[in-house]
Amino acid sequence: MKSEKKSLLQDLIEISGGSIVTDGGFATQLETHGASINDPLWSAICLIKEPHLIKQVHLEYLEAGADILVTSSYQATLPGFLSKGLTIEEGESLLQRSVKLAVEARDSFWTSAKRNPRNVYRRALVAASIGSYGAYLADGSEYRGLYGPDVNLEKLKDFHRRRLQILAEAGPDLLAFETIPNKLEAQACVELLEEENVQIPSWICFTSVDGENAPSGESFQECLEVINKSNKVEAVGINCAPPHFMESLICKFNQLTKKAIIVYPNSGEIWDGIAKKWLPSKCFHDDDFGFHATRWRDLGAKIIGGCCRTTPSTIQIISNALRENF
Repeated sequence: MKSEKKSLLQDLIEISGGSIVTDGGFATQLETHGASINDPLWSAICLIKEPHLIKQVHLEYLEAGADILVTSSYQATLPGFLSKGLTIEEGESLLQRSVKLAVEARDSFWTSAKRNPRNVYRRALVAASIGSYGAYLADGSEYRGLYGPDVNLEKLKDFHRRRLQILAEAGPDLLAFETIPNKLEAQACVELLEEENVQIPSWICFTSVDGENAPSGESFQECLEVINKSNKVEAVGINCAPPHFMESLICKFNQLTKKAIIVYPNSGEIWDGIAKKWLPSKCFHDDDFGFHATRWRDLGAKIIGGCCRTTPSTIQIISNALRENF
């Protein structure tokens, strides 16, 4: 029987010894370069104002050892761009730009790296970020998962469809659905991948506020049922949840799915979606991430990185720890 051809993602995991590194906090790093992102579009505002900073941050994560770059499109939506007075065409062009900037950064970095006889880097993949409906609302809904009675499956599919089409056609290697807070939106993502016959691999990441369930209160067993039936989704996991939740959630996901498990937690600080600020909490420091990344890998995580409030320094430590313990 002819074996199925491995995807780029499966290949990269295999040649890397079973685990790879995705990048870290994007808005956090943009702010260190002076970007002002206090805006409903969040880091996507830089697609309009300062695209050179986006490319710079991508390059910094590659230098730190990231095997996957996630694009700056998490909060980039056509309704969001329209609210800024842009046309549909301009909004679509900005979505395409988010992929183009990451691809250009990856290609230029790799061209330079492979010339070096001591090159230790791997050619990175570009994952086009698709933030949840709650991320577009910009009110912290992705951490509550309660969209109200007016938001049904068809409305969520309609919300995501055009952005999905544009990003998939822009040339990324992967699609990354991020901070999904409930079963309904996970189902919408899976059905869209089928309806649009998307041919590139994707991952779907939930978040969690209690370390046990999705923000909606639904169990991950419920949330993963529809994902497990899809051959369009290659990885599933958790992003932008506190790092001390990861061990138990990896163990839980191991029991619920055969798909690759991905984790990229935030620093442990808590986002106040109303006040629009980070609240201090039980934080991990960079060295903590190094120690725990190997633990997460040993428990079964295949893709490991960071989310909000993590930096290239965090990713460098994760990358070094995984390579040293390979």
